[in-house]
Amino acid sequence: MELIIDGVSKRYRGGVWGLRDFSLALQPGVLALLGPNGAGKSTLMRILATITKPTEGRVTWSGPGAGRTADLARSPNAVRAVLGYLPQDFGVYPNLNPVEFLEYIAALKGLGGRTARARIHELLQSLNLFDVRRRPLGGLSGGMKQRVGIAQALLNDPQLLIVDEPTTGLDPEERVRFRNLLSDLAGERIVLLSTHIVSDAEAVATQIAVIHRGRLLEAATPEALLQGVEGKVWQWTLPSTDLVRVRQEHLVSSTVRRADGVQVRVVADDKPGADAVHAAPTLEDAYLYLLAQANGAGKEEVEL
Repeated sequence: MELIIDGVSKRYRGGVWGLRDFSLALQPGVLALLGPNGAGKSTLMRILATITKPTEGRVTWSGPGAGRTADLARSPNAVRAVLGYLPQDFGVYPNLNPVEFLEYIAALKGLGGRTARARIHELLQSLNLFDVRRRPLGGLSGGMKQRVGIAQALLNDPQLLIVDEPTTGLDPEERVRFRNLLSDLAGERIVLLSTHIVSDAEAVATQIAVIHRGRLLEAATPEALLQGVEGKVWQWTLPSTDLVRVRQEHLVSSTVRRADGVQVRVVADDKPGADAVHAAPTLEDAYLYLLAQANGAGKEEVEL
């Protein structure tokens, strides 16, 4: 089972490119597509969900539902049968309850009555929604609505699950619960998580792809990304009056106020200060370093 993105570009009206020559191979596991807002993540998600077509390049699916390798632009139904999709702007009918809403989505997906009822019951139990199954969706919390969203995406037991910015607006407890859910769902399916939150990617991903201005900067395991900034992360404490200068001169990944000053964390190839010492890198450091490298390379702006 594999989803191949081969040289995909997407051009919008006015000559604006949402994606440029994007290539990536997805296999079972959790791939986090990590990038800032406007990087092109949602554009890629819509292409993979067969909602829009690429301007250049192609996406192919080989696995259940395809019979053989299928081009998504020419044969979208080959992947739709095994696709689960939770878009960034997931809307619900506020007057319907979770059972009614899921029954409606199941009918749209062509699931039969008895099969649909059994699957809905199973999902309500596993997603901790059973106690609110008869409560109107408009009265549910943001986290509960997101769980209803993932339930509708899982109705057909998809082999390819795409979730776009699923933790936006969730409180910390709901975010942790949702991360654990995505990890549990991976198994033998491909899960693609789009996010701009590094901690979400760090918590669940077996592989991380960093996207910026419509281009793929790097795709690797979390361990490989950390190795890329090994020896480039520095930390020291300085007077708060020096903080503005250090921010202007270096890539500061974090600061912590202390009684004796400000503890500064900097990502740099060379030692940034006389008192700076090496620190163990984090994915946040690796992510910021890749973005800084891309910005320094003068890649053209992409507006979405």
